[in-house]
Order: sequence, then C-alpha cells, then structure tokens
Amino acid sequence: MLRKSLIVIFLIIIADQVLKVYIKTNYTIGEMHTLFSSWSYILFIENEGMAFGWQFFGRHGKLFLSIFRILAAAGIFYYLLLIIRKQAKPGMIIAFAMIFAGAVGNIIDSAFYGMLFTESTMLQQAVFDPRNGYAPFLHGKVVDMFYFPLFEGYYPEWKIVPAGLRGEHFLFFRPVFNLADSAITVGVFILLIFQRRFFHAGGIATVQVDGKDETQPSEVQDSSEEKHQPEVQDSSEEKHQPEVQDSSEEKHQPEVQDSSEEKPDHTV
Repeated sequence: MLRKSLIVIFLIIIADQVLKVYIKTNYTIGEMHTLFSSWSYILFIENEGMAFGWQFFGRHGKLFLSIFRILAAAGIFYYLLLIIRKQAKPGMIIAFAMIFAGAVGNIIDSAFYGMLFTESTMLQQAVFDPRNGYAPFLHGKVVDMFYFPLFEGYYPEWKIVPAGLRGEHFLFFRPVFNLADSAITVGVFILLIFQRRFFHAGGIATVQVDGKDETQPSEVQDSSEEKHQPEVQDSSEEKHQPEVQDSSEEKHQPEVQDSSEEKPDHTV
C-alpha cells in the first residue's frame, strides 16, 4: 500500500505544480476565463494566507503559517507511514495521502515561489528568474485559480436571520482555491464520511501479542477468539470421560470371574 500511496502523492503534487506554474507565467493578477459555464472560471489570484485565500496576521503570520505547514505535513506523513504499517483500510490510507500531498503542494508555493519568480501584477505576468525573486524563503504567495460561483441570491428578511444579513446579497461558492486545496478537502471529507468504518468496525484496534501491544485490524481479534474457545471444551471432554469408563471395568469384572472358579474346588 506504500507504493500506491506514493503514486497518489506524486501525481497530486506534480499536477498541482504544473498547473500553478502555467497560470503564474501566463496570467496576470485578476485575469479570468470561463472554464465550463457561467458557474466555473479560471481566476488567477495569489494569497499569503491559508487555504481558500484566508489571511493570517500579516507578514509575521505568513512566516508562522509556513513553519506550521511544514510541521503539520511532517506529522501527517509520520501518521501515514504508521497506518500503512498497521494495515489500515485502503480508503483511510488514500485519504491521508491526499491530505499530505495537498499540504506539500502549498508548502512549495510559500517556500520557493518568492525566490524563483518575479512578482505577478495586474499588468504583467511573472517570469521565472531566481536572481530577481519577489520574496525571501518561506514568504512566497500561494497561487489560486479555481473559482466556482455556483449560485447567488439574497438573504430573506425573516426574524431568524441576523439583522445584518437580512436582504443582503450572497454568493456561493466565493473563495478561490487550487488543486492542493481540493486534495485536502476531499481527503478530509472521506475521513468524515467513513470515520466509523475506518476507526471502529474495520479500523485500527490494539491487541496484545507476546506481551507487546500491537495494532491490528479488529477482524483479527474476532477470528482469534473463535479459534481458541472450542479447543478448551474438546480437551476437557477427552480427559475425563475415558478415565471413568476404564476404571469401572477393571474393578468389577475380575472379581466376578474369580469367585465362580473357587466354588467347584471345595465341593470335590
């Protein structure tokens, strides 16, 4: 399963980076083109914050966020190797592989894009030029390009609606995101939808083997209990039943034969 996980990770990272480099070097900031219809667009923006363009405490927050991403990705990769070794469900392994790949894809942007490309503006496209990068290490901007405004409307003026939103215009889905964000989101949704299957019924359970705690699928525990219980019952029956029958035959039968042979000798 490790090989399949690595294939998923590399495919997501390569597709994400190829698309980002193409958009960054061929689009200007704010340039938009229709993808499928009026609800799907390619819109080039850059953000210094988290997924979907959310901001986080300015420049110092950007450095903190980049470091946090690296630590989080390392933790996810460690857990991914752990569940692969413990033979978890394939769906659970693929979900964590997608989350890890998405995290790495955005880390590459924030770590290296500022050093490798010139700055993108509304008037000019970025150029690959490591000598004239627009930001130092870990301060680059993440490239986003997918914009899906699925539907829009106005909030009703009901009393249950907050006063500040009554009659106001809304748009769903407003954030602009990239392929790495999508991989993270899909992986999280897979874990949420199938959490009972992954973590309970067919997930990882702890069993004791040779005095050590090891993690095994819960199905292994059930089969081991079924194997050992019947053997104890059979062995107990084999031990006690034959002994009772043999002892009764040895004690009573010889005494009857000896008494019948002694009587004719006295009469003669």
